[in-house]
Parts: sequence; structure tokens; C-alpha cells
Amino acid sequence: MIKSKTKVERQLKNKNNPELVETIVLAKKNPKWVEVASLLTGSRKKRRNVNLDELEGIPSQNVVVCGKVLSDGEISKKLKVVALSFSQKAKEKLLKAGCEVSTIMEEIKKNKDALGVVVLK
Repeated sequence: MIKSKTKVERQLKNKNNPELVETIVLAKKNPKWVEVASLLTGSRKKRRNVNLDELEGIPSQNVVVCGKVLSDGEISKKLKVVALSFSQKAKEKLLKAGCEVSTIMEEIKKNKDALGVVVLK
């Protein structure tokens, strides 16, 4: 369930990480990215951490992870992976496999309409 913008705004006041705050504000301003803002304002425990082997089984080419991408497993197909953060090893493995990696903030600026994007919850 997507939170209201008012609730997102209230929960945003509790965040201390400047990069996270900037990402949430940017996502909140774009109607197509409100779901991502809603997920990011929740507690850190509820954010989704995804291993590479989980990304392998996703049918979409553009994946948004509202959490961290971890390096457990291997990836063989080319994806565009957008995440809040990446472990160093995961980023290396993704780039080695020919995948495109970027942060959520960068993707919101490039793809304001969230075309072809699948958000992992």
C-alpha cells in the first residue's frame, strides 16, 4: 500500500542521511515515483536487500531495488539495476556481466515517467 504524501513528509523528518532525504524528496515530487518514496520512508528493517541470484530470476529488464543490492550469487543476463545502494562486490559483478547500474536519484532524473521500471517490494 502506498502512503499518502502527508505521511511520507512526516516520516521524512526522521531521516538523517542527506542522500536518502534528497532521493525521497525527488521521488515524492514525481507522481510515477511516489511508490518508491513511500518505501524509502519506512524503517531500514523493511527495506528490501536483494542478492544477485534473486535478480537473475526477474523477467523485467529494468529493476528498482528500494534497498541494497548484495553480491551473493551470479548474474548472467544484462539488466538495468537501480538501487539505493550497492555492495562493492555486487557492483563489480554487475558491471562485469554487462549490466547498467545507477542510484534511484539518478534514475528519477533520467526517467521521470518511470517507463519500463519494475519496483521490487
